[in-house]
Amino acid sequence: MTVNPNSPINPIAPPQQKSSGCLKYGLIGCVIVLAIVAIVAAVIMAVAFGAIKSTDAYKEARHRAVTDPRVVAALGAPVEAGFFVTGKISVVNRTGTAIMNFPISGSRQKASVRAEATLDAEGWHYSVLRVEPQHGPPIDLLPAQ
Repeated sequence: MTVNPNSPINPIAPPQQKSSGCLKYGLIGCVIVLAIVAIVAAVIMAVAFGAIKSTDAYKEARHRAVTDPRVVAALGAPVEAGFFVTGKISVVNRTGTAIMNFPISGSRQKASVRAEATLDAEGWHYSVLRVEPQHGPPIDLLPAQ
């Protein structure tokens, strides 16, 4: 058999595979679910932090920590409270307890604040209110008794 050199050669092309797109849609679905979970978690955290930050116990502890001259000297001005707050505040019938930890930072270093308090008819009474700088000794914010 002779082959004509002028005749077009039609190689047999492999058949194209058809993709159903299931993998693509599955990945998109997973990304959407993960995004929704992340948004819900962020909302829950914001509500929880906001609830603690709106209490008088937190506000007073924060105010004492960021305005104390010893803290400002140790951390550097200005001293500001961070976003995250951990702990528990419980108030029932005008009595309660609070245990909190929150970060503060100044221009030179960071610190954490530990506060423990009880609530009675006269207001919040702190049994622990201490700033613990990253470098240096802890600073007790309670008046000497």
